[in-house]
Formats: sequence, structure tokens, C-alpha cells
Amino acid sequence: MATTLTYRPSRRHFLTVSTAAIGGVGLVTTAIPFMASMSPSERARAAGAPVEADIASIRPGALVTVEWRGRPVWILHRTEQQIASLGGHDAELVDPGSRVRQQPAYTANPTRSLKPEFLVLTAICTHLGCIPSYRPEPGAADLGDDWPGGFYCPCHGSKFDLAGRVFRNVPAPTNMEVPPHSFRGAGTLLIGVDPDDALP
Repeated sequence: MATTLTYRPSRRHFLTVSTAAIGGVGLVTTAIPFMASMSPSERARAAGAPVEADIASIRPGALVTVEWRGRPVWILHRTEQQIASLGGHDAELVDPGSRVRQQPAYTANPTRSLKPEFLVLTAICTHLGCIPSYRPEPGAADLGDDWPGGFYCPCHGSKFDLAGRVFRNVPAPTNMEVPPHSFRGAGTLLIGVDPDDALP
């Protein structure tokens, strides 16, 4: 007469399965905050995000500073006289045509801008990373009678014109950097967004 065996899980098997299940739940519970800690923080995400600036209130000749990606960015509302002065000293500049890529292709022009009246520059000297001073007054006594106005780095004497182009015979090797930017309407500047990517 055949004997039928009925499988009955032993206590040891039950404990093994239970321990494995609890361990799996613990592993998942531990992994979630660990994985979350590896994603960028809100502050880091904000640091890389575009910056919106109200330019409607910037009067001609005024310079304002905003922060983008942890670096200072200048917005200069150039006057008509400042724009006109840009064509008078090309022979004194290292790269008057902006051939070295320190700007997006859409700003590789004599004013290094999308709109001639608004210059957008990363406010860092290309020599050792100092922050130059805004010196718009032509013929300033300490900068020489031929000074057309621009930016002067007092740390080591580098000079840039009102388009951020570097003069010859100074320590800075290249023009100042123009960050990606675009305009939204007449009064808003977006730093960190190219024109093709900007929303209307």
C-alpha cells in the first residue's frame, strides 16, 4: 500500500523565508534615501537653472550684476555713444572679431550681443579670474587719454572695451566670456537659455 507524503514546511524553512523577506524590505528601505542622496540638491539644480532678469528698469549707461551658476554676470545697458565707440579701436584689440570662442555664435559680432544696447558678460577677467571694475568714462586720467571706456582689472592691469574685448599688451589672453542668453519680450533677459530654446 502506497504512502502519500504531505509537505509541511519546517519551522526552520519558515524562519529562513521570513528573515529573507524582512532583510529585503530593510534593504529597499535603506536604498531609497541613499539613492535620493545621490541626486542633485535643490540648490544645485537652481545653480544650473536659467536666471531671469528684469532689464526694463536698467537705465542707459548702468551696469547690474546677477548670479548664474555661482558666477557674477553683468548686464550693461549701453548708451548710443558707448555703442558708437566700439568701432574706433579695433587695431588695439587682441581679437576684435571675436574669433576665439568666448561667446555663442549668435554674439560673435562687433557688439558681442543679441541687441546692441544690452551687453551680457561673465564678470570674470580671463587672466586669473579676478572681477574687473566698470570704467565707462573715456580718457580716464589713470587709464590714459586713449581709453575709450570699458572694464579694467586693477589686480594685474588687464583692460577690456565695452564689448568685453581684451586690449593688447595686458595679461588677459582672451576676450571676456559671453554666456548663453536670450530675450523674452522687451523687458526680460534669460541667462542660460539660447534664443532657439527660449519660449515666447
